[in-house]
Amino acid sequence: MEMAALHSSMTALSLSSNSFLGQHLSPNLASPIPVNYTVKPCLIVAKLKRWERKECKPNSLPVVHKMHVKIGDTVKVIAGRDKGKTGEITKIFKHNSSVVVQEVNLKTKHVKSREEGEPGQILKIEAPIHSSNVMLYSKEQNVTSRVGHKMLDSGKKVRYLIKTGEIIDSVENWQKSKESKDKTEVAAAATTS
Repeated sequence: MEMAALHSSMTALSLSSNSFLGQHLSPNLASPIPVNYTVKPCLIVAKLKRWERKECKPNSLPVVHKMHVKIGDTVKVIAGRDKGKTGEITKIFKHNSSVVVQEVNLKTKHVKSREEGEPGQILKIEAPIHSSNVMLYSKEQNVTSRVGHKMLDSGKKVRYLIKTGEIIDSVENWQKSKESKDKTEVAAAATTS
């Protein structure tokens, strides 16, 4: 009964399956039109901070830049506000080719108090600088130099300073940097407890 009432109301309005508000549609418009979608490759950008973006590969992994310096290297700043200062690299950010050098590019950070009664602090922190603004530095000969790569007789590939020929990646240098890092961690742990 309901179907009969619906059918009679549709005929009264002169609506059919091929019409739109009483007007007949042409049969070629009633059939679906094949649509070809073109997929354009887009650059995937992972959100790091509001003002900084990490460039990513299509598989969503960040693009990592090759660096001419490593953690523990002694470098001299060749450009910027701190030009001429020397220090040791403490941290590396490979996604944007920046490094943190000890006692270089100090910024003031205002820290709120965490507990009631504890005063806020004004701290000096080391901010990153671009790796192109630093150059490897030889402490023995007090000279900056570009880095070169060569193979030793043992078959090990090492980095060396082009001007002086001094090998950077020696085992002794790594042990010295590791010992100094351990000492600073022990000292930091002693001050916090």
